Amino acid sequence: MPDSTLYRRRLTIAGQVQGVGFRPFVYRLAGREGLTGFAFNDVRGVVVELQGSLEALGRFGAGLTGEAPPLARIVTVVSEDVEPVPGETAFGIRQSLAGTGHAVLIAPDTAVCPDCLAEMFNPANRRYLYPFTNCTNCGPRHTITRTIPYDRPGTSMACFPLCPACEREYRDPADRRFHAQPNACPECGPHVRLADASGATLAERGEALERCARLLAGGNVVAVKGLGGFHLCCDAASDAAVARLRARKGRPNKPLAVMVADAQTAKSLARVDEASAALLTGHIRPIVLCRAIADAGLSALIAPDTDALGLMLPYTPLHQVLFHHYRRELRSLAPGRTAALVMTSGNISGEPICLGNREAARRLGAIADAFLFHNRDILIRTDDSVVRCLPAPDGQPYASGAPPQTPPGGMIPPGPPQRGPGAPAASGAPGCLYYRRARGYVPGPVFLAGDAPPVLGLGPLLKCTVTLTKGDRAFVSQHIGDLENLETYAFYRETIAHMRRVLTAEPVLAVRDAHPDYLSSRHAAELGIPAVELQHHFAHIHAVLAEHRFEGPALGLALDGSGYGLDGTVWGGEGLYVHPRALVNERLGRLTPVAMPGGEAAIREPWRMAQSYLAAIGEKEPSGRAWTWLEGQKRAQASRLVGQMLEKGVNCPRTSSCGRLFDAVAGLLGLSHEISYEGQAAIVLERVQDASETHAYEASVARAGELLELDSLGLFAQVLADWRAGVPAPRISRRFHLGLIAGLVRLAGDMAEATGIATVGLSGGAMQNFTLATRLPRALRLAGLTALRHEILPPGDACISLGQAAYGRMALCSGQTGQTGQSVQPGQSGGDGFSREPGR
Repeated sequence: MPDSTLYRRRLTIAGQVQGVGFRPFVYRLAGREGLTGFAFNDVRGVVVELQGSLEALGRFGAGLTGEAPPLARIVTVVSEDVEPVPGETAFGIRQSLAGTGHAVLIAPDTAVCPDCLAEMFNPANRRYLYPFTNCTNCGPRHTITRTIPYDRPGTSMACFPLCPACEREYRDPADRRFHAQPNACPECGPHVRLADASGATLAERGEALERCARLLAGGNVVAVKGLGGFHLCCDAASDAAVARLRARKGRPNKPLAVMVADAQTAKSLARVDEASAALLTGHIRPIVLCRAIADAGLSALIAPDTDALGLMLPYTPLHQVLFHHYRRELRSLAPGRTAALVMTSGNISGEPICLGNREAARRLGAIADAFLFHNRDILIRTDDSVVRCLPAPDGQPYASGAPPQTPPGGMIPPGPPQRGPGAPAASGAPGCLYYRRARGYVPGPVFLAGDAPPVLGLGPLLKCTVTLTKGDRAFVSQHIGDLENLETYAFYRETIAHMRRVLTAEPVLAVRDAHPDYLSSRHAAELGIPAVELQHHFAHIHAVLAEHRFEGPALGLALDGSGYGLDGTVWGGEGLYVHPRALVNERLGRLTPVAMPGGEAAIREPWRMAQSYLAAIGEKEPSGRAWTWLEGQKRAQASRLVGQMLEKGVNCPRTSSCGRLFDAVAGLLGLSHEISYEGQAAIVLERVQDASETHAYEASVARAGELLELDSLGLFAQVLADWRAGVPAPRISRRFHLGLIAGLVRLAGDMAEATGIATVGLSGGAMQNFTLATRLPRALRLAGLTALRHEILPPGDACISLGQAAYGRMALCSGQTGQTGQSVQPGQSGGDGFSREPGR
């Protein structure tokens, strides 16, 4: 016989549970199970009190974990029994409560859902072609959030009072817009305005979008205000339009992202596998890199250096309506032309993305022919995320779609949620290589091992992010950019201030890069809290270990362009030992150091690195074949000067950089003599590979003093010999890639033999090379080592702030944090006699 006794239970649900339709979901679930009580938002998340039979409470618990809204991400549920309330007859949603501190995960911005799309393209619907349509399952979140709890007054929608029709939806528990904070319609919500380059209004509302599409079809460049900032847009099929955009933006070669209307169009332009299609059409809709199909209808100027094409599908209602009009324009003006638009960040190269209307008009006025403005404020600058799907270790594709959010059948055990590719609320996706982590992923946290007071990781110089920890979570900011101008530094400071405010977390320790002159390093002195420093490449390895919640001893291969070394040289091809718990960081190996003639000039001009490598192996003059950079005598005088610098050691810092080795090979082969963006030479070198080539150059490892050394000079000498013999560049490139991978495995193996440690973390910008990213982990596994790669953050410098913050948490536990205004570097070298236990 059923138990008729009333029980009452209070649930405090923490996680991504505000702004995702969670309270309406709880309301409906409680009604289905015949439970009374209430739910409200507060700083802890969602608080629910339920009253009914024990059986009904059990069914509610199973439904809570198994049927949660698609954007919800439950992290913990605290359950306690309380006294029943006599005479309670219904379940209701109460007003949110404010407070200090919170455990809420702010939801990332999410692509428009199918239900909203169906309404937008129904001529009988009141939201027909309305570019700000949303509901509890989609739309803006992070970029419009000012405060927590997440309610309309705490967002940039506060200045748009709901009309009676929207108010009814907002109050109706049966409506999917029940408590949808950005809810709006043409009567009460934001609207668009088209303006010319001077700011004069050309059209408003629906007509503005129609005329914008007409301008784009006519070859104009239009700055379009989107979700996290402005895009600069033009016809991706027009050489003239793309060339015009590149010239005005100051971006001569770097690949441009392309937006297309649907997956079918994407598949006509690139080889889109199942996992990539899931990301393109899912809730996040990042830019997904896919192998381009030649002569598919796009301008050859889109991505001249690579065979990867960055594709994305419309993720906002505004984009959907724009493409609706754009395709119609093309049908009349240019039948058969591919409906594809360049959508690149709305900025001058090197500056942050524009956020406000007046700012865009001022900064983009010399680039755009027209502006599509709207009047919903963007509170947080957020670029599009950029990812590429990787093959699974067993050669099978990763499963697509969102993983189960929680174990079925009861309340959720504490701990991090599972992650998977395409998961709408996931911070990352195994099977993805991240190049930029921003819209759709931020502010999802990285879950760390254990609790600790808040720590602020201040990031590097290039590809900067910042990280603020809170409890067992690390919140890594969106992509900020290169801290090389005041505009980006202002964005950097603005991001730190926003994170401290919205997370209600005040750091007690800051961690900065060892380079004293980075703006991020100097910022530590302004914070008024103790600061420690961590060398760049150790931070890389601490970052990848933190993603895996790995705190034991590990080896690391940190492979990138350059970083301030602790021995006065420029590091970048490092074999490291780190022990996060013991705060031990030790350099065990490196690539053979060579000179960088001219310092940073050698980064901008890869031929200098080629000449440096040549000089290092005794080749001081061309022999047998003219050096490629001397063709036409354009650089003859500069080359003679570089030779003198190398001979005298003037302005020639030493470097063990993996990136500079790539530059040297690309320079020798004549693939890249000058670059216009970071990593360009390496990208071109990878692109030309002949995949049918199986021979690998030899890359030996030997001891050089206290360090193991991968013989990069010997590797380069083999490149030189083949080049002199007339071996085609594609075969040389492939042999070089395969040889370098074999050498790195040999270096890792020798470090493992010396230490008894079999776990190897892989990080650094060179790990964004698709060949290294796919083949190096596999080769390490075949050698009996455990490879840990980045699954949540980019392996480039965007991960540095996480490594800093994770290290700082350990420094707090050890007490090695210095005093306010000081910087100390604890645990610089090993002191444990290599008596290291394998594993964690």
